[in-house]
Amino acid sequence: MSGTTTAAALRRRAAGAGANRWVVLVVLCVSLLLVAVDATVLHVAVPAVTEDLKPGGIELLWIVDIYPLVCASLLILFGTLGDRVGRRRVLLLGYALFGVASGLAALADNAQVLILARALLGVGGAMIMPATLSILRQVFPDRRERALAIGIWSAVAAVGAAVGPLLGGFLLEHFWWGSVFLVNIPLMLVSLPVGRLLLPESKGDGEGPWDVVGALMAAIGLFGVVLGVKRLGGGESVGSLLTVLPLVVGAALLVAFVRRQRRRAQPLIDLKMFARPAFSTSVGCIVLAMLALVGLELIAAQYLQLVLGLSPLETGLRLLPLTFAAMAAGLAGARMLRRFGPRRMVCSGFLLTAFAVVLLTALGRTDDCALMLTGFVLLGFGLETTLFGAYESMLSEAPQEQAGGAAAIGETSYQLGAGIGIALLGTVMNAAYAPGLSDVPGVPEPASSAAGHSLGEAYEVAAQIGGVAGIALRHAARDAFVHGLHVTLLVSAGLLLLGAVMALRLPRAMQCDGAGAVELPAPRDAAESRVSV
Repeated sequence: MSGTTTAAALRRRAAGAGANRWVVLVVLCVSLLLVAVDATVLHVAVPAVTEDLKPGGIELLWIVDIYPLVCASLLILFGTLGDRVGRRRVLLLGYALFGVASGLAALADNAQVLILARALLGVGGAMIMPATLSILRQVFPDRRERALAIGIWSAVAAVGAAVGPLLGGFLLEHFWWGSVFLVNIPLMLVSLPVGRLLLPESKGDGEGPWDVVGALMAAIGLFGVVLGVKRLGGGESVGSLLTVLPLVVGAALLVAFVRRQRRRAQPLIDLKMFARPAFSTSVGCIVLAMLALVGLELIAAQYLQLVLGLSPLETGLRLLPLTFAAMAAGLAGARMLRRFGPRRMVCSGFLLTAFAVVLLTALGRTDDCALMLTGFVLLGFGLETTLFGAYESMLSEAPQEQAGGAAAIGETSYQLGAGIGIALLGTVMNAAYAPGLSDVPGVPEPASSAAGHSLGEAYEVAAQIGGVAGIALRHAARDAFVHGLHVTLLVSAGLLLLGAVMALRLPRAMQCDGAGAVELPAPRDAAESRVSV
């Protein structure tokens, strides 16, 4: 046995003493699955919630948006807190809070209580998400095994995003809307004792006090930026005070946070990590991948339902191949990473995804199931290949003591890229769609202006006008939407090609001779399944 192999075996024994590391991975994946499902499970329950609680328009928006907004803003806070006080401790607290908040949401009798419960779910999710990745980083010190574990972890994330609406639809057919939250409680009741028994505890060096002021600056700054970006993505005016103010204040706080971290002897996040090409490039690739693609999911759903006339269930089934392809890429990711290396893997993932996006520009007003299936499979496989390679490189490049902060940076990059992507691609879509409705015969200017807001609104206006003019407006809106879809796809392809160029800064080969793998001392108490770092 070579020296490298022996060292890797010693690291695995140290990390997995007291509990099989693959069992630990199962526990972590269940945690991630719950958070991923909860991010989308409410979408199909919105009509039932609206009918029962009768929230106002603003309240309904907060019910849907408060969970991802709070979760994204607190990732750095709880990721770095886990590095200081213990990642398992933060994860278990997240389990408990997630369970309590789920019960509160299920029993909510008014919109305000549901908004509060969803906010608490966001806090719990922010505790859980970075902790799962940072514990995974510690339990799998050998990079080859860690790559496989991250592949399984990312495949579970893809499953959760797809299962959410399906699970929600199933529960709503048999129970009331609160059941979409109540299902979390038994899972958390199992996860708490199992996690306490099996998960290893770890934390960073713990030197110096935790920077509470810096953590709050990061949280409030991210909250403001994400809120402003989400408002832009929702079609709010760039000049709106409620959009500009959160963006400006949030950006100013984040700049002040960065300056504060540079001055501190023991910063929350060691910004020197960004000086490492592999780390900063990986973060940039995550942002660009989500920036280019997340808005397409919303546009694709509108295309399937409003242009092709599919039902919500049929739409979900059409999008399933994308999820299955992403799962396959996650499971095959470790082998691809070993064979091709981070640079070729991430670059190829970007190029494959760009090809899929360009291929989908052939979609028109009629249903081309074969073309759509091919495009979605390539899209899902390419996207997951890109994200897998970027996440693995980022996590492996980060020091062990900064694992929680690094995981939080990755998740925050994902959320910010998604939010900016919705705003950017939504703006491109509207700019390409609206001019097509400016001169429809027989349609007055106010009606054309209203129809230019969205395809759904155009159909409503067309129904109100009726007659030949209404039919002409409906056809014009459909054609304009397809044109806007093509333009948006091409812009997205351009962003993906930019990502492929950026990925050329990643390492050519996967370094497994100790790089990114930290020696772990033997656990103090194997009976408690804990590992000191």
